[in-house]
Amino acid sequence: MDIKRPASKQPLPENAKKVFSGTLFDVYQWDQKMYDGSTVVFEKLKRPDTVTVFPVLPDGRILLTKQEQPGKAPFIGAAGGRVDDGEDILAAAKRELLEETGYEAGNFDLWMADQPISKVEWAVYVFIAKGVRKVAEPHLDAGEKIELMSVSFDEFLRLATEDHFIDKEILARVHEARLDPNKMEELRRRFSL
Repeated sequence: MDIKRPASKQPLPENAKKVFSGTLFDVYQWDQKMYDGSTVVFEKLKRPDTVTVFPVLPDGRILLTKQEQPGKAPFIGAAGGRVDDGEDILAAAKRELLEETGYEAGNFDLWMADQPISKVEWAVYVFIAKGVRKVAEPHLDAGEKIELMSVSFDEFLRLATEDHFIDKEILARVHEARLDPNKMEELRRRFSL
């Protein structure tokens, strides 16, 4: 699968310089000429890309996670996490699915890829996984408590619009599907076996 990285809405210019290297975020700054001829320092964060995976179980239900992480309110969302440095996007999706759920999938459909925040150089890749089967117990990071839950398609649509649902990048597509019967049918097809 050839997965192209989505373009940033505000790409880092060639003259941007890294001014801080953090554990998760790096900070870049550059001099930006303004319309009145003045110059201002602009700034942008850069972080590792992430993958999000919605597995569809053999019974057609969608596997979600109820999660707790230190310093964060409990939330519901998909399996997923950071893409390791140099890691292939699809390999990261497979790894995160296995680590957080203990499942493998025979098919990964790239549903969407976007850079959701213009001031952060960060791509999010959202997959729908099918042909899933349990092959192991989850292998969680020290900062993760995860409980698996399977939901119907309609329950998934309802949960996706709730405040505690973390994967906000899908929210626009869910709302569009609710307003447009053709988009709802397409979304149902994407999640059907």
